Amino acid sequence: MTRVLCVDDEPHLLRTLGANLRARHYDVDLAPNGERALELAGANRPDAVILDLGLPGISGLEVIRSLRHWTTTPIVVLSARDGEFDKIAALDAGADDYVTKPFGMGELLARLRAALRRAAPADEAPVLVSPDLTIDLANHRALTVRGEAKLTPTEWHVVEVLVRNSGRLVRGKDLLQQVWGPQYGEETNYLRVHMAHIRRKLEPDPGRPRYFITEPGSGYRFEPPTDGPSEER
Repeated sequence: MTRVLCVDDEPHLLRTLGANLRARHYDVDLAPNGERALELAGANRPDAVILDLGLPGISGLEVIRSLRHWTTTPIVVLSARDGEFDKIAALDAGADDYVTKPFGMGELLARLRAALRRAAPADEAPVLVSPDLTIDLANHRALTVRGEAKLTPTEWHVVEVLVRNSGRLVRGKDLLQQVWGPQYGEETNYLRVHMAHIRRKLEPDPGRPRYFITEPGSGYRFEPPTDGPSEER
């Protein structure tokens, strides 16, 4: 069964999340604060995390950063903070999605399912090999000259969409909808944050990207290597 860790300091909301997830056959761990969340995450290795930002003690952002040191499990933020700065800070720390309170349980569960799908291995995914970058989508592995890169599930999904459309422009709206869902289309800040992370992890020189190209005002493109041996299988 899929295990979900829910972290919130509102006892009623925490119980509600637990009841709704268990009714849909998820295993659930409940944590009222960040310290307990990190303990449960280390012990039980959840498949996904639903996380409030405004926690007593360790903040939600600190929890995200701590988790990202050792796991790429999907993190869906559930917070009353609805400002763009808060959303960017959470995504920049490593969150995969952001839902604001008050929220609909149906939407939250749909976002959770989408995050889990993004984290699942892809079948018949191509392997791209070049002198300074190897991407194996099926096994969620990326190797650079610096070693193996650790991408979050959402970053992997962005990379997968672009690599599968190698050499072709993917409009920003289309990329948002393929990765985050059909209700998205205008959240360009999501793409800016995640593309910056992807370039930092995969590009030989993130300041002058050669693989993950921005077409200003249009979208993004994965540029396959042309200098040196390369293979896509």
